[in-house]
This record gives sequence, structure tokens and C-alpha cells, in this order.
Amino acid sequence: MAMNTRSSSGAGDPEVMMDINTTPLIDVMLVLLVMLIITIPIQLHSVNLDMPVGTPPSNSIKPEKIQIDIDENSVVYWQGQAVSAEELEAKMATIGQLASQPEVHIRPNKASQYAVFANVLSTSKRKGLTKMAVIGSEQFVQ
Repeated sequence: MAMNTRSSSGAGDPEVMMDINTTPLIDVMLVLLVMLIITIPIQLHSVNLDMPVGTPPSNSIKPEKIQIDIDENSVVYWQGQAVSAEELEAKMATIGQLASQPEVHIRPNKASQYAVFANVLSTSKRKGLTKMAVIGSEQFVQ
């Protein structure tokens, strides 16, 4: 505790200060904080992985691509030739049974009916096609 030696009343009795000196407490707190920071182990944000060595095998076989287009009149085209729903289903059943299925790219026109597009997708799922892609384009040239 600290004492004030001057009197404010002018009398001979000095007043005792009742404030706690916090400077040593702050010093001790800072020393403890520095010790804590020093003793915490450094966190490394890395993961050690055993990566394969050498060149990856090349895929020399290019996958076959089948293009299904739907024009603005909702006519379905298989590789550029107009097909009916039955012919589309038969062709999808044929390629669905192959061991190595080709990629099927569906390209609907934005003005086509959604029901026709949904029918093509549901037919492909029923026939077991797994490699499907929907390609967005506003128009396509026949």
C-alpha cells in the first residue's frame, strides 16, 4: 500500500491512500503469459502423405461419346438423327448392357419442353446408364 505524504486539509495527519498498486500484478501476469506462449508446442498444419512415385498409367482408350440433342420443338436427336421415344429407349438399353458404357451427353435447348428432357433422363436411369452429362447451351446447330 502506498501512503500520501501531503495533507489536503492542512492538518498534521497525512491521509492514507487505499488504492492497490496494480503494476506488480500486471508484470507477473505478463511474465506468466510469455511463459505460457513459450511452452505451447508449435502447431504444424501439414500432413505427411506417402505419394506414389513414377508416372501414372496413361489411358490410351478414349471413351466413346453419344450426343443426345433436344431442339426447340422438343424433338430428340441421337447422334444427329431424329428418334422416337421407343427408338431412344431401345438404343439406351443396348448401350446400358455394355461392359464399358460410353459417355452420354444430353444437350437440351432452353425452349424445349421440360417433360421431354425429364423423360430422357428417367429413361437413361431405368436402362442403367451411369456416365451421363447435361450440357447447357442456348441453341445448337443441326
